[in-house]
Amino acid sequence: QVQLVESGGGLVQPGGSLRLSCAASGSIANIYAMGWYRQAPGKQRELVAGITSGGSTNYADSVKGRFTISRDNAKNTVTLQMNSLKPEDTAVYYCSFKTWYVGDYWGQGTQVTVSS
Repeated sequence: QVQLVESGGGLVQPGGSLRLSCAASGSIANIYAMGWYRQAPGKQRELVAGITSGGSTNYADSVKGRFTISRDNAKNTVTLQMNSLKPEDTAVYYCSFKTWYVGDYWGQGTQVTVSS
């Protein structure tokens, strides 16, 4: 079964940067969108950033101007560049691929902790 594998999480000081990457372990067809979500303790999972197969992007208001999502359609990878990180960005980050016909794929999550 194809899985999504995330990497790049960790501990960073406020104002620092991290780069998250997500790749599929095998081939996934008919992807129409990729995205990054996060879930902080005691909170619901929320969309952080999304990107369509055509390259259109959308961001949560809380990360606009600080985070950038990008994708490589040929390699089926999606990346989230996170700059100017704040303590409130602390969460488990999940990548997701949305496909026609099959549904959504999810990664296992990677912890991002912003703390001094």
